[in-house]
Amino acid sequence: METMMNLFVKGGPVMYPLLACSIIAMTVVIERLLFWFREDMRRDQSLVERVLSLCQKGNWEDVREVVSGSRDFIVRILVTGILHRDFSMVKAMESAAADEMKRMRRFMAVLDTMITVAPLLGIFGTVLGIISSFDLLGMAGIEHPQAVTAGIAQALITTAAGLAIAILSVFPYNYFNTRVENAAMVIEKYATSLEIVYQKLDQDHVQRGTDP
Repeated sequence: METMMNLFVKGGPVMYPLLACSIIAMTVVIERLLFWFREDMRRDQSLVERVLSLCQKGNWEDVREVVSGSRDFIVRILVTGILHRDFSMVKAMESAAADEMKRMRRFMAVLDTMITVAPLLGIFGTVLGIISSFDLLGMAGIEHPQAVTAGIAQALITTAAGLAIAILSVFPYNYFNTRVENAAMVIEKYATSLEIVYQKLDQDHVQRGTDP
């Protein structure tokens, strides 16, 4: 702990914004991990399949009963489509899916910014440290190079800190992006399935001369 504090102090004033970047990145990572943990706990694959099965039979009232209390995002999107089936099922599901995607991408831009800014801040701190070292060289003279090398070594601390923040943040960032992409594919799969089921049901009712 003492060594970390010494490095922090030696890194100079740029270490403070780097510390802020690390705290922000860590907060976003923890928040997103908790978010996806909750979403995984709320997923109910059997309920999704049951909803589609009931839709195949046109049992819309039964759907309303079985989905009561469900917090599965797939179920929410399907129910939105079902509620708007007489107007525009596809548009309703697209709108609901966009809202879900917005929830899933929340704070991702912040994490992306930290990944970009942290190394730049580190390089900025290093440049400032090198400038300070050369100023010291001008005052101390070439006969005291250790003063300059010590200053450059301290200046490189900010670069190392910035790179560490970016490297440790990019792995969860890519993981969360993958989760969003997978969720989008699952949403598209079941939304398309519901659309096909409703179109088939509609065609069957048209052939029979009844309303769906």
